[in-house]
Amino acid sequence: MLELKNLSFQVKEQGPAPKEIIKDISLTLGDNTFTAITGPNGGGKSTLAKLIMGIEKPTGGQILWNGQDITELDITGRARLGISFAFQQPVRFKGIKVRDLITLAAGEKLSTAAACEYLSKVGLCARDYINREVDASLSGGELKRIEIASIIARNTPLSVFDEPEAGIDLWSFSNLIKVFEELHDKRENSLVIISHQERILNIADEIVVIADGAVKAKGKREDILPELLNGTGGCKFYQ
Repeated sequence: MLELKNLSFQVKEQGPAPKEIIKDISLTLGDNTFTAITGPNGGGKSTLAKLIMGIEKPTGGQILWNGQDITELDITGRARLGISFAFQQPVRFKGIKVRDLITLAAGEKLSTAAACEYLSKVGLCARDYINREVDASLSGGELKRIEIASIIARNTPLSVFDEPEAGIDLWSFSNLIKVFEELHDKRENSLVIISHQERILNIADEIVVIADGAVKAKGKREDILPELLNGTGGCKFYQ
């Protein structure tokens, strides 16, 4: 279980006062649940994801993982505890092949067939990618799918995805939805996905709306989603 207690995050800017990006957020995300975090651009969603993963450090509050205070742990320490993170803009690794990346993520030796299966899940032709380097020769969409394949291979108790639909084509996005549905159907791990996409919101258990650095709404999909869909341009959750 992930608990955020009175979490805040400020950045220094020119002027007398720091800018508040995250404002006193308290959330509890249960085990084996699929939580979608949505809201307007610039509302603090991606910053919240980075705080969960330890990429950014909160200026106030606590983060608890299964009762353990992990507020001071860095990204490596949280990864060791079983938290994975998929960046909105994936990192390139020159000199590392796709096969090696997936094997490292799985934490065990994988056959070529097993490594290829992870690539197939995200809509990539395995024979075309398994021996390629994770470098600038890959497009942003290809990197995104390879990163998601590695997250699937890690199979951690909690996986956080920051706008996984960014930079991928419609066919690949449809494949991605199937991947998330399969992961969720297993009910073995928890998913947290930052997204604006209705198709992703529509398969979540819970939706959290973040706007202006604060939680504007949290509840079951069937309670929150209709208001989001009917409130285009003037959703009360964004106000």
